[in-house]
Amino acid sequence: MIQVNNLTKGAVDGDFLKKVAKIVLKGERKISKYPNIQISIVLVGQARIKELNRKYRGKNKATDVLSFKYDNNFGEVVICPQKTKELTRVLVHGILHILGFDHSKEMQDKEDYYFSKI
Repeated sequence: MIQVNNLTKGAVDGDFLKKVAKIVLKGERKISKYPNIQISIVLVGQARIKELNRKYRGKNKATDVLSFKYDNNFGEVVICPQKTKELTRVLVHGILHILGFDHSKEMQDKEDYYFSKI
């Protein structure tokens, strides 16, 4: 259901990241609606996220998080820990993008709400 792939040299608590993802998915009622939903959380370095950002968004710079929704059952959140101070917040942000939210007041409110639950 939720997979964490750390492609960086830094240590991360994969179980904690899975817990965060589950909180958001349950809160948005996606686990019951899509019981087969899969989220992949991938941690990468600056060079890799810059490459992805250039390829998929046309921006030639490193960013903190990218989200990819492949279908209703699978999405991927790619995070560059070196570009963020709050890994948990960008994970929540990325998952909300996969669930269909775009930068808006509603999305910001949801980020704040889930961040307060963690």
